[in-house]
Amino acid sequence: MSIETNTNKFQEQSLFSITWPLFIEISLHMSMGIIATLILSGYSDNAVAGVGVANQIINIFILVFNVTAIGTTILIGQNLGANKLDRARRLAKSAIGVNFWVGIAMTLVVVSFGGIFLKFYGLSGEIYDFAYTFLTITGISLFLESISLALSAVLRSYGHTRETMVATVIMNVISIIGYFIAIKGWFGLPITGVTGVSYSIIVARIFIILALLYLVHRILALKLPIRDFFIIDKTDVKDILSIGVPSAGENLSYQFSQVVITSFVALIGDEALAARVYILNISMACFLFTMAIAQGTQLLVARYMGAKQYDRALKRGLKTLKISFIVSTVASLAVALIGEPILAVFTDDPAIIAIGLPVLWAIVFIEPGRAMNIVLMGSLKSVGDVRFPVVIGIISMWGVAVLVSYFFGVILGLGLLGIWLAQGLDEWVRGLFAMKRWISKAWLKKKVVEQVNL
Repeated sequence: MSIETNTNKFQEQSLFSITWPLFIEISLHMSMGIIATLILSGYSDNAVAGVGVANQIINIFILVFNVTAIGTTILIGQNLGANKLDRARRLAKSAIGVNFWVGIAMTLVVVSFGGIFLKFYGLSGEIYDFAYTFLTITGISLFLESISLALSAVLRSYGHTRETMVATVIMNVISIIGYFIAIKGWFGLPITGVTGVSYSIIVARIFIILALLYLVHRILALKLPIRDFFIIDKTDVKDILSIGVPSAGENLSYQFSQVVITSFVALIGDEALAARVYILNISMACFLFTMAIAQGTQLLVARYMGAKQYDRALKRGLKTLKISFIVSTVASLAVALIGEPILAVFTDDPAIIAIGLPVLWAIVFIEPGRAMNIVLMGSLKSVGDVRFPVVIGIISMWGVAVLVSYFFGVILGLGLLGIWLAQGLDEWVRGLFAMKRWISKAWLKKKVVEQVNL
């Protein structure tokens, strides 16, 4: 049997069957942030700004956890495609063990130095107080987030996206109920504001851990005895990190660049800072489909590479790009056309709405470039070309997004609109480089399954 026809059930799983649960799960993850923002906006715009900044810091640490999750997803996918099922199971155990210890370390860092991190943003007064409260309380449970990311990565690698979606639905219900209790005083309980919202996130994370552990044990029959957290295969760790570190490096660079850009927004004013948080939540609706279909494509491309079906991998990436390009453009245009009513849902402050409206039109320019960037950079990671995305990412994020944001937003006085246009240029630059790299097939020299000891 030839290489191109040597298939198994993992290679033949459809993109739709993988993607639709991912789409719902990602939508729910994003909706949790949007709902939290909506509820907090009725409590205080300063609370929205403070929690938004604190979430950026939390997201940086979550990206550290994703180092293992990304490497695990790609390597397990490639091994499943190559029918190396025992190695795939061993990688799953190693990934969970690594993230357990990394999560403990990052939790200690956030709890100990949270206030210092917030100083970088130049926050003060009530906004700083809200940000510090949220960061220190939710930071306590970061190790739970670390383990859940590893467990989710393992389940998704095997194609069990539907099960993780169901767990996420229940987690979001728990979170939302907690938000309303904290802000609206449901069930006659006292209003606890940002503090209550923070504790509801901890409760939701405890649930998701228990649910995912149950799913991994029941579906994959993967047992996780205590000793597995202390005895971790060094070869597995090396292989996971060899892909995960450069792959996550692109996202980590993005988050750090956003820290700097947020400091520029803070210079413009509190209204711009609040508007930025609202627009970030709104813009998620424009690219959540791209994120879902890109993640599904990553899983399939990794499997095709494991089976040495290179032309199939190339075509899958381009087909996904075409779909996401069209959907993200239509979605962003729809959001821009009904921009004022959407912003009014979040805030009744006319100054914030005035700042936000032109930015929504800038999103129409940004999203097609973002689609190209997300889909093809993700596909490049799946085929093992992991260094290219981080190199291009660092150069463009800092050379275009950060520098041009300061030039447009602060020096030219274009404010938040200028900063968003600069970030749009960054997305297009990275997307076009990814397109050239993908079509050139330079990644055929980066066949990870053949480079590691399987």
